[in-house]
Order: sequence, then structure tokens, then C-alpha cells
Amino acid sequence: MSRALSLLLCLLSALLAPVDARAQEADTELAGIRAAFEYGKYAEVLERSGTRIDRGNLSDEQLVDLHELAGLAAFNLQRIGDAERHFSALLRLDPDHSLDPFVVPPPAVAYFDKLKQRMDSELDFLRQERRLRQERVRVEAERRERERLTAEEQRRRTEALARQVTVRTVEKRNFLVNFVPFGAGQFQQGRTSLGVVFAASEGALAVTSVIAYFAYEALFETDTVEIDDVLTETGKATITVRYIPTNRATQADAWRLLKIGSAAGFYTVYALGVSDALYHHEDQVVTTTIEERPAPPAPPAPKRDSSPSAHLRLFPTSGGLGAGLTLHF
Repeated sequence: MSRALSLLLCLLSALLAPVDARAQEADTELAGIRAAFEYGKYAEVLERSGTRIDRGNLSDEQLVDLHELAGLAAFNLQRIGDAERHFSALLRLDPDHSLDPFVVPPPAVAYFDKLKQRMDSELDFLRQERRLRQERVRVEAERRERERLTAEEQRRRTEALARQVTVRTVEKRNFLVNFVPFGAGQFQQGRTSLGVVFAASEGALAVTSVIAYFAYEALFETDTVEIDDVLTETGKATITVRYIPTNRATQADAWRLLKIGSAAGFYTVYALGVSDALYHHEDQVVTTTIEERPAPPAPPAPKRDSSPSAHLRLFPTSGGLGAGLTLHF
């Protein structure tokens, strides 16, 4: 295991050495050129900056820094042609670049601003080109994001459809329930509102009829009457008579009409309810619903191997190639 790990480390060092060396070389040279500029070695700065720019493998930021140092060094040496060349290259990389007036002497800042004015038309074109390039990048990024969201939405819909289950329910209905009063047929058919109407109407009429019946019966009085000349041992007979007094005749007529009318209304509404239930009756009703199955449980996490292991990862960087090593113990 130790030998394999040693070989892996050697391979990693061999892969990273050129990349790290180039990155460190660029950073070291840039730092050295900046230090030489601060010490006033402008000729050395101009020469070293041009040599490093010619070798390439520099980022835009590094190029801007080198051109700025070279341009300032050339300006301080009164080599205006070299200063203009480096400052022009700097502005073509960054059309909106400006020199720091707190660090750079005013004559250099003024020369740089005049050069920028002379290159104004070219810089406007570069700015427009940069804006168009940024706009294309933005539009492309938005397009990729829309495609990603669309793909994600389609994936979710596909997963949702895959989890959906069609459930068919068959409901069998009893034919005799249609003849039960109080909207039983309508309730069985799921027409609850109409069932409530029939139930309330029939209930009110039935209660009215019952109340009218008992009120009418309460008007009766009973009395005994003796009859002579009958074939009995005594020649007399006593019978019980049930009657409504004359002074209650009007009340009796009203209660009797209310009793008969409410009973007739009850049976009329009952007949309408039965007719409606028979008209809409179905022996069985099939309903289809779509239900979602629960999402499958996540698979158990794999057991981690207790033995040590190493993983090498390679990835691109702005300066070349990078690598990473992961060790598990």
C-alpha cells in the first residue's frame, strides 16, 4: 500500500510541476518587474516586460499589468513610441482602464488620457464589441438556464407521470332506494342539493300533517247518552258519544283542511322525488381517479470501505491544468 501511495504521489507531482511552475513563474516575474519599477529601473522593466509578454501564457489581468508597467517605464525614459505602443495595447485589452492619479505622476496620467482621446473611435468600437460579446454570453447563459429549467421540469413531470396510478371505482346502486322518501334516491346518486330539497320539503309537510292531525283530534269531546226503549233488562242503554262542539267547528274545518292538504302535498313531493330518482337511476357508476404512488425510498448509502484509498482528480485552470488528491483512511 505504501509503495502504491508513493507512486501516486510521484505521478501527482509530475503532473502538477509544469502547471505550478508556469503559474509561479508568471507571478514571480510580475512581482520582480513591479519591484524593479518601484526602484526606478525603468530600462530593465521595459525590457523584461516585453520579453515576458512575447513568451505568452498570461491572463488578461497580467497582460494589463505588464503593459501598464512597460508603458510607464517607457514614458519615464522619454521613449514615447514604446509608451504609446504599450498603452495602446493596454487600452485594447481594457478600453475603460485609467491610471491611478495617487500613484502615477500627473504628466503620465495626462499623456495616457490624451492617448485615450485619440483612440476614442477605436475604443468605442472595442467597447461596443465587448458589450456585444457580453450580451452574447449573457443570452447564451440565459438560454442554457432555460434549457436546464425546461429539462428539469420535464424530468419532474415524467417522474410524476410515472408515479401516477389510474384507479377505477365501480359503485353499484340499489333500485329500491329510489322509493324511500326524504330524497334517499337523490342522495344515493350523489345529487345532494336536490336530495336536501326533497328531504326538507317532505319533512316539513309530514310534520305539519302530524301536528294538524293531533290538533284536530284534540277538538273532540266525549259524553254519555241514555237511550230508552231498548231491548235490555232495564229497557235503557248508555252509549258514549264523541263529537266536536259547535263553537269549535271553524277550527275543526281549518285543521282538517291543513291535515289533508299537508298529507296530499307530502305524497305529491314524494312522487316527484321517486320519479326523479327513477329517471336518473343507474345500476352502477364507474369513476376514474388518478392517484400518485409514494416516491420510492432512497437507496441505502453504500458502506464505506474501511481500508485506506486514494483518488486523483484532474481539472482545467486559467493557467493550465490542476490536480487534486483525496486520501481516505
